[in-house]
Amino acid sequence: MSDSTRERIVAAARAEFAQYGIAGARVARIAANAKTSKERVYAYFSSKEDLYRLITAEELGAIARATRIDVTDLPGYAGRVHDYFTTHPERARLLAWGRLELGTTEGDPLRRAVAGKLGQLRKAQEAGRLDPAWDPVDVLMLINQMAMTWADQPDFVAAVPEPERAAYLAARRAAIVTAVERLFPATAPAPGPV
Repeated sequence: MSDSTRERIVAAARAEFAQYGIAGARVARIAANAKTSKERVYAYFSSKEDLYRLITAEELGAIARATRIDVTDLPGYAGRVHDYFTTHPERARLLAWGRLELGTTEGDPLRRAVAGKLGQLRKAQEAGRLDPAWDPVDVLMLINQMAMTWADQPDFVAAVPEPERAAYLAARRAAIVTAVERLFPATAPAPGPV
């Protein structure tokens, strides 16, 4: 049986953090939007930061499932990242607030997610499927920055008339995929796991 109060708190907090950041988020507003009390929020979560970290971990899981890094098709990965964050710009803001306000620590979910992707890239280099001249950190950051360009520039997207927006974003996506393809061409999958 699910705990609907806890689920309402998490949903309200997700929206609150995305809009106001961690410092600007108010537990009273989260409680009001969750139709509960501040005391109930603190009964479930010891602090605003703990609540944010739980939401971040959930978001990173959702992002990983939606974007699935595939070391044999980094252009496809870039396209999926672009699609995800242009469709969900509030999730990009949610993660950005944490980087700005909390930084990353050893057990941070974002740091763990990045470490996992870097490990996959290193294995691809060792298997000869990715140019070993690139530092895996540079590969991941370049791809992510290119893929996130339009999600990080919502004013440019909003300036495009609504009837033209889908075609505009499709053209931006194609440019991102092409750029990543030129830097890190797709390779045939090798037999066995990476």
